[in-house]
Order: sequence, then structure tokens, then C-alpha cells
Amino acid sequence: MSSLRPKLRALEVIVIQDERHGRALMLRDTEGIAPSAVVVPAARSAVLARFDGRRSVDEIARDVSRSTGQQVDAAHVAQLADELERAWMLDSPRFHARRRTVVRSFDASPIRVAAHAGGAYHGDRLRLADFIERQCLRGARPQGGATRAAAAQGAPKRMVGLCAPHMDLWRAAAGYGHAYAALEQALAAPGLEKVDTFVLLGTSHAPMRRPYAVCEKTFATPLGPLDPDREMIAELAAASRFDVHEDQYLHKNEHSIEFQAVFVRHLLGDRAASIVPILCGLSECQARRRDPAQDDGAESFLTSLRDALARRPGRVLVIAGADLAHVGPRFGDPAPLGERQRMTLRDRDLASIERATSVDPPGFFADVAEDLGTRRVCGLGPIYTLLRALPPSSRGELLNYEQCIDPEEGSIVSHTSLGFYG
Repeated sequence: MSSLRPKLRALEVIVIQDERHGRALMLRDTEGIAPSAVVVPAARSAVLARFDGRRSVDEIARDVSRSTGQQVDAAHVAQLADELERAWMLDSPRFHARRRTVVRSFDASPIRVAAHAGGAYHGDRLRLADFIERQCLRGARPQGGATRAAAAQGAPKRMVGLCAPHMDLWRAAAGYGHAYAALEQALAAPGLEKVDTFVLLGTSHAPMRRPYAVCEKTFATPLGPLDPDREMIAELAAASRFDVHEDQYLHKNEHSIEFQAVFVRHLLGDRAASIVPILCGLSECQARRRDPAQDDGAESFLTSLRDALARRPGRVLVIAGADLAHVGPRFGDPAPLGERQRMTLRDRDLASIERATSVDPPGFFADVAEDLGTRRVCGLGPIYTLLRALPPSSRGELLNYEQCIDPEEGSIVSHTSLGFYG
């Protein structure tokens, strides 16, 4: 293999039950450089943990043998390292050469292709439109076409923001339905006929070097394309204290914004509109649990976003694609949550949601950061950014909350649908 001191890249690691290996680790490249995931027996986790670039294969074998009490042969360590190197999972010269090629290809293309069409949702236009109508929107529309929330509150209010799930459409159909039925109703109300730009905020599941990454490409969907609002993107780039396009490549394989683009395109039909796709990693702010308002780079972008929206009153609507908790064996916890623990999780999620619907950005950030390492709320970046972008007089409404429980091993991903009005 090319690296004598193997170093594992920053990958998404999920615990699964594999037919061949039993309990295993699935290594997934959220950057999209590696074409497929790699499954490694859980028994090799001690070896993987030492692929840090500081130890040789022989040193790893000796260290694991000492710490586990089981003899590990250096040849087996070398074999695993070679398998990961060939799968583009190691941080090595070979990987970086491939990454440069893939990034150049993405940068040169004017189109961001629908990376998850045919997997996380139907790739066929007619089947996708039918699924959205029948499985997502229909259940959230009472008779007369109003959403349940709007029907309960009377006349529709002016929507300024929306939070929707970013799970695959199969599992989160109800959550998407509540969110986008509310948007559908809002777009039909007087005053929102002028909306011609949608700011789409998403979680970056790959590590980001900068707090935000803007993508200036046309997003393809099976239902038709959505072009970028280049004027607004230029304003954000000019006013921010970092290169907002530096991490643009991470949009290539990211699903959190792609799923929102699908629903927006469906609701718009032939109506003309553009998008501003923004990945919200918050970089060091999130890693150190520090409010982004204290970071010059993040704050410069947030201020520029708020100013850009203020220059376009009534023309822009902000959508955050954001899930909440990730708990259970799939995410490294020792066991699935019992019924009482699920209720405790619900209470914690609802406390965070209350901070969001109160439009309390620092309170929301602090609340989620408090147990970020155990609740693993992956929507912190986009929801916080949404709250910072909203007009000060805005208030939110809870449209839906759901815990999606894996039927086989009990892991949970929770998500919420929120409408913001002002």
C-alpha cells in the first residue's frame, strides 16, 4: 500500500448488522470522493481507531495486541489498510489526487446533478410527483386545502421561514407533508406571490473548512431545474470575511438541500424562482460549542445574509433542511432507547423546538450544544442560521414532530416541521 502510517479520513461511521460480518462498521464518505461505502467487522474497531497517521502498521499491530489481549498480526493490519486505501478511505497522496480531479470536474460543471434521485426518492418525474402528492402532502391538507395549523388559526399568515426534515422521503413523508403543505398554503396567500427566491439552508454531513458554503450552480431535480440567484450570492460573497465558495464542492453529494429543492420545485410548478443553496457547518463554532455571533467569519456571513434579505422584502423565503436527534446503536450508543427514554428524548427535542419557535438564536444554540455529543442534533447549523435570518418580529409554529425508529435495531432519528410567520 502507498502509506506506511495509515490515516483514516474524516468519514461517517455507522454501526450496522451485516449478513457476512455480524455487528459491523459502515464507513461512508460524505464528500462523495469514494464511490461506495466500506463495511468493516466491529472487531477491527481497535485497529481503525489507531489509523491516525502517527503509527506504522507494525506499531498498530503491537499496540492493539497489548490493549486487547488478543494477538493481531501486522499482515492483517496491512491488508485492512490496503483495502481502505483502494476504496479511497485513507488520507493519502492517492486520495488527494483523486479529490483534486473530482473537485475540478464539479467546479467546471454548471449543473449540480440530483445525486440521490432513484435512491432516497423516486428518480422518475411522474412517480415522484405522485408520491409527494399522495404520501406527503395529502395527509397534511384538511378539506378545503388549508393546512391543519392554518385551519386552526384562521386566515393564513405571511410565512417568512420554514424548517423541514432532511431524511429520505420514504421515512419522513409525514414530516415533509406538514412542512410543505404549510408552504403551499402560504404561497397561495396574498403577499407571497412576489416570492421569487428561496434560501435553502442545509446541514453539511462532511467536515467543512469554513462556516458556510454557497453553491452557485443550477440544481437539477427530476421535476425540473432550479437556477441560483447569482445577484444575491454575489452580495454574500462580497460582504463575508471568507471565501463562501471554498467548500462549494461539498454540495455535490449532500442530501439536506437536495431534498428541499425537490419539494420547492414541485410546489412551484411552472412558476419562475431561483435558489441560494447554503451549507451550514459553523466549523469551529459548532466544534467548540461557541455561539457563532462570537466568530468574525460566521458573523460576517450572517450579517450579510440578513442584509440581503432586508433588501428584498417579501421576495425571499428561507428554508432549513434539518433533522434533530440521532441516537441508538446505529450511532454508537450501547442499546436502543426504551419507552421512557424516548419520552425523555421527546421532551429534550421539544425544549429545543420551543427555543426555535420563540426565535431565540443564542438560546437555541446553547440548548442544543449542551448535549450535542449525545443527542447528536445534526440540524444545529441550518436552524440557527434560519433563526438569525428571520425578521425580529417573527414567531414560529410547531407543525409536526416525529421520531423515526429503525424497525430492526431501534435507533432513532427525530425531526420537526416548523413554520415561521411575521
